[in-house]
Amino acid sequence: MSILFKSNHCCVIDHSDYILNLYKKIVVSEQETETFALDLKLFSIKSENKSSNRKRKHSSEDAQIEFIFLQLSVKTKFENLLKEIPEEIKTNLHRKYNLLDTPAVRDLSKRYFEATVFDHIGINGGNNSDRPLKCKIKEEYFLIPHKSRFFCGSITEQCEKLNGSKFDIVIADPPWWNKFIRRLKNANDKLSYKMMYNEDIASIPVKNLLAPNGLVAVWCTNSPSSITAVKDLIFPSWGVEYVAMWHWMKVTIDLEPMCAFGMGCKKQPYERLMIGKVGQLEKVPEIMFMSVPSALHSHKPPLLDLLQPYINVENPQVLELFARYLLPDTTSVGYEPLKWQHISLYQNVS
Repeated sequence: MSILFKSNHCCVIDHSDYILNLYKKIVVSEQETETFALDLKLFSIKSENKSSNRKRKHSSEDAQIEFIFLQLSVKTKFENLLKEIPEEIKTNLHRKYNLLDTPAVRDLSKRYFEATVFDHIGINGGNNSDRPLKCKIKEEYFLIPHKSRFFCGSITEQCEKLNGSKFDIVIADPPWWNKFIRRLKNANDKLSYKMMYNEDIASIPVKNLLAPNGLVAVWCTNSPSSITAVKDLIFPSWGVEYVAMWHWMKVTIDLEPMCAFGMGCKKQPYERLMIGKVGQLEKVPEIMFMSVPSALHSHKPPLLDLLQPYINVENPQVLELFARYLLPDTTSVGYEPLKWQHISLYQNVS
């Protein structure tokens, strides 16, 4: 991962730089290589003075108080980090990503989403080499990073195929059930995903796939009920001990929050990453990492470089559940692990 700045358990990262470094000198033939970069226009995220009109349920008073306390803590940590970031970094990010206005970025993201709907159910594959590859799968070209595997299909069914494998790090981005996605699904089935209830997520056989000493990272909505579900239902079902909460601060190209810090359960400019462990590991602190996000849906920043320091393994085996893209040294499982690997999203910069 391209870490631009680091200070006291906080850092600024550049997702697109990571991708560029990943796909340098891709082997396309015995005598030819190419370098690819993800379309930079997808990171042209600018400030908007808009408030969310989405209605949300009221949680219990205790949950609301805890939520507000955590929100204020995140805001303070973000403001302190912002003061430390060198002006050069701020200037370079603005110059690099100031490419499109916001409506154009939304349109671009939608076009990419609709153009990368593939039926890959039942397809498994990977790249065992030390170099990334450009491969044709069902008449379409995809970029496959080095030392990676993918399994397309139901999470539970694909995890059963991995029975006997042990992973040092497990990352999951579950399709949490919510009414907004349900309405979206009713309007256009291609633009959403199959949601899961908390009990269904808890039933995934993660416990059977974890190494004796391992980390688990689960992307979680800011809903107090989802946070409670991870701590009290999902992690215990997986045999995992909750140890820390990380925050991904999503910022514009001017390093401003993508939206205002809301009170209570309103939309926030950050996402939570719940960290759990099994066995004996290094103490995991609370961490904030900041980046300009990709406009692609569910295209989370890669986490291996942030998680690996707490694993006592030189080359950890990584499993990503509900994946929509591939990473090196990682087994990616889900209905769409190849979605954001399609060649149409990338520019040849050889």
